[in-house]
Amino acid sequence: MAHDGVRVPHWILADQQTAGRGRRGRHWASPTGNLMTTLYLPVSLAAEQAGQLSFVAGLALHETAAELLGDDTDVRLKWPNDVLIKGAKISGILLESASMSAGQLDWVAIGLGLNLQHFPEDTPYPASSIAAMGGTAPDNLQALYILAAAFEKFYQQWQSSGFASILTRWRQLAQNFGQPITARLETQELHGIFEDIDASGALILRAEDGTRQVISAADVFFPGVNI
Repeated sequence: MAHDGVRVPHWILADQQTAGRGRRGRHWASPTGNLMTTLYLPVSLAAEQAGQLSFVAGLALHETAAELLGDDTDVRLKWPNDVLIKGAKISGILLESASMSAGQLDWVAIGLGLNLQHFPEDTPYPASSIAAMGGTAPDNLQALYILAAAFEKFYQQWQSSGFASILTRWRQLAQNFGQPITARLETQELHGIFEDIDASGALILRAEDGTRQVISAADVFFPGVNI
């Protein structure tokens, strides 16, 4: 669509995924019954602004899961791009773009997945689904309507009020905010307190020696949870 110059946003929906792609090139398959969708946004953005959309999408997925499970269910956000239910991963987000002009991205594709009926059992972390947690699991199109409405709400908030308002809500929902975490980078593993998320969306980790580490990309794990 980007190559063809399509300038209208589109939600793209898949019923089944056999060659899913995640962070760092990870692959997986997802059966019929889950929500697998990509939002194609043909908007001109600086790279750092595009990264903020991951947090916008996280709030939209959180609201979608909370609506399907009930507001009293423990639904949290895991930095940088997952939604957790009672500590188990239920969704993920991946942003991609491949076109730049004058330092600007010409388009962004926001891939979002939400486990409605199924979840993988071979992950290095707990995983679950809406159905497994006792929630109402609609078909993927019905779930997309809920997600699209939630995304539009937070996207408009981001455009009108800026990233700070998105981050304020994100901090309130972040799993283990102010508590111990492990951050696994490509070449090292860091331990410390999840102190904050800065204005760029990076995680601030207060290490055991008191130093503060600014982490822009990592896999985050929690003590005692399949680390």
